[in-house]
Amino acid sequence: MNWRWSRALAGNSGGVSEAVVVLGYRNPQATANLINRWRVRVGLRSIAADHKRDTRVIFSGGATSTGAAEAQLMADYAKSVLEFDGTVFLEDQSRTTWENVTNVIPLLEDVDRIKIASQPAHALKARAYLRRQRPDLADRLVRADDYRPGEWLIVKPLLALYGLWTLRGLENDERKISL
Repeated sequence: MNWRWSRALAGNSGGVSEAVVVLGYRNPQATANLINRWRVRVGLRSIAADHKRDTRVIFSGGATSTGAAEAQLMADYAKSVLEFDGTVFLEDQSRTTWENVTNVIPLLEDVDRIKIASQPAHALKARAYLRRQRPDLADRLVRADDYRPGEWLIVKPLLALYGLWTLRGLENDERKISL
């Protein structure tokens, strides 16, 4: 299921410029939590080698408690720990996946390719939301490097069950693999 979700609603858009949107996850502590660190790594490994200079990474997520915004924590992790020195944008107001998508749209309008980095089910949900909110941008969606065989092997069945629950609101045509 994770393999299928990773490929659903993602095409083969061409072009030079791309945006990688990294979606945050509840983060009440002062540093990026395990899930957010993994999502940052997914986002950074999703940058096409031949498009590195033309890629912007957008970290999206607001504060879930009195602490810093998820977007800031993820950006800090990318820069200080992973030594990422590319172009970074922060969207630090959203509290839901729908808001993540809504709030990053202005940062996506001028790019040729859009990748959404998260767990495969969550990324599919965000791609479906982008398709609903801005169908004109949906044809720019391409697959992020969010599925790798053997990664998160022990928890993958649990992630799949959780994914089934979170994707229950999607239409059947939003679950199909795009070729």
